[in-house]
Amino acid sequence: MHRMLGKKERLRTDILIIGGGTAGCYAALTIGKASDARIIVAEKAHIKRSGCLAAGVNAINCYILPNRTVQDYVDYATKDAEGIVRDDLLRTMCERVNGTVHELERLGLVILKDGQGNYVARGNRNIKINGENIKPILASAVESLANCQVINQLVITDYIVKNNRIYGAIGFHKETGTIYEIEATYVICATGGASGIYKPNNPGFSRHKMWYSPFNTGAGYAMGILQGAEMTTLEMRFIALRCKDTIAPTGTIAQGVGAKQINGLGKDYESVYGITTSQRVYGTVQEQVEGRGPCYLGTKGISPDQEQDLLKAYLNMAPSQTLRWVERGQGPATENVEIEGTEPYIVGGHTASGYWVDTHRETTITNLFAAGDVAGGAPQKYVTGALAEGEIAGDEIVRRYKNQGEVSAVGNEPWYREAIDAIVKRYVIQVGSNDDSTQTRSNDSAAQNGTNKNAEDIHAKSSYSLACIEAQEQKLQDIMDAYAGGISQAYKYTEEGLGVAKLKLQALAKDVEQLQATTLHELSYIYELRDRIVVAQALVAHLGGRKETRWHSFGEHGDYPNCSDEGLVYVNSVYTQGEFQVFQRPLVEKGDTYEHTN
Repeated sequence: MHRMLGKKERLRTDILIIGGGTAGCYAALTIGKASDARIIVAEKAHIKRSGCLAAGVNAINCYILPNRTVQDYVDYATKDAEGIVRDDLLRTMCERVNGTVHELERLGLVILKDGQGNYVARGNRNIKINGENIKPILASAVESLANCQVINQLVITDYIVKNNRIYGAIGFHKETGTIYEIEATYVICATGGASGIYKPNNPGFSRHKMWYSPFNTGAGYAMGILQGAEMTTLEMRFIALRCKDTIAPTGTIAQGVGAKQINGLGKDYESVYGITTSQRVYGTVQEQVEGRGPCYLGTKGISPDQEQDLLKAYLNMAPSQTLRWVERGQGPATENVEIEGTEPYIVGGHTASGYWVDTHRETTITNLFAAGDVAGGAPQKYVTGALAEGEIAGDEIVRRYKNQGEVSAVGNEPWYREAIDAIVKRYVIQVGSNDDSTQTRSNDSAAQNGTNKNAEDIHAKSSYSLACIEAQEQKLQDIMDAYAGGISQAYKYTEEGLGVAKLKLQALAKDVEQLQATTLHELSYIYELRDRIVVAQALVAHLGGRKETRWHSFGEHGDYPNCSDEGLVYVNSVYTQGEFQVFQRPLVEKGDTYEHTN
């Protein structure tokens, strides 16, 4: 074994949950409370502060208020996505969201209440919380489960699949180098969506100041794509409308103080373009393109109390915005807040992109489930929708576990060992000759010579390796920005450009295969880059597969600028024999249900 990678650890469990974020934690809690099944949660960071909830949130954006119904929320999400949703997934999700809120409150989440003890609403679907500790609350509950093992710093890189059935996964520990092969009867993918595919708003050192978690790199999507899982609606990209430079949320301002979007002439343009999520972005882009920018949220003139509420709210979720106001000596009451769109992301929590799943959230790979941002078909799920999907997947796994009994192990079968050995061999190649023995010889030599020259050489190698990885990441973002509808193109793409992007991404993928790491963290960066490229290739295929512009900015097809009646279908794909096969599925109509058997 390559010494930098360390020993191999073989584990056998009933359920493997990849990703210890929102959905992954709740899935573990669901299974742990309802069964004695063995659970492993594999988290590439640390479960206490991982995923999109790492920094906390100040509101629950998907809650069925007393004067509203499940159908109201389904209708809202359907309209916002111009009809391209899975009605059955939205319904089954919405039926559970309130229950997840009540469970979070029981675990210790502070939810704001009025004098009568009712939750304080923000708009028609939201309630206010003090959510800076929402992730530690979830993590502590998971860590207290008797039948659950959490492995932090574990980078899962590959599923183990045979005949379209999953049998586990493999990865490496970023600190110890231990290679973990985890055989599991059931696997839940809860790795989140994908950021870093497009060139972001801010360059250089600030490039990770973005809307979506920069550590969510599309790993779950990529592992499924490479094993032939069916994906859906990746072409419904998500672009957030944010405060300029800080990339802080705008919804708190729009909903909290009723601020309208206005252009540089002071004119309200919301009524011109519409108020769906994509229309808000598109209107801002068009006003800029047509020379009526900059664009703002019209906050000038709000009351001192409203201004203080905004300052406090942003301290809870985006402190940089409050600090910006304080440093400038100009708060939102005295100047409007400039806004801009972010780069596009692939995220199934806000749009409908992700794995094609049935109502139990099982993917087209048997016993592989998807929950949260990685699951397609149900947009506008936010925190509680991700929790609900973790619960749905967990409930189905518990049912199967109790009905099926002990499942035979396959870890010693020849095909399984061959699959594991091939991946381990790839790891060894990717870390090259930078093993402990080389470093030991270098350190001995340095000691004998009384110099640090060899240690400096090792550091120089590491710096060079990291620079190569970062250069290839930037190349990916440049390709997607220029040819697949990034910020510089006002989010517009064409068939010609997508063709160029496809060829350039193929060449880039081959280059990345040659990258070598000098540290385990660099090895994790190589896999993050691989995953982003795989997702980018799938996205380009999907963008070309929808011959219309159904969502302005989200899917702005320059060759097909209008919405078409023929576009009321799902655009799905399967990666097979090195190519993406893109095809269409009919909509699941209101009240109907799709299962993999029908």
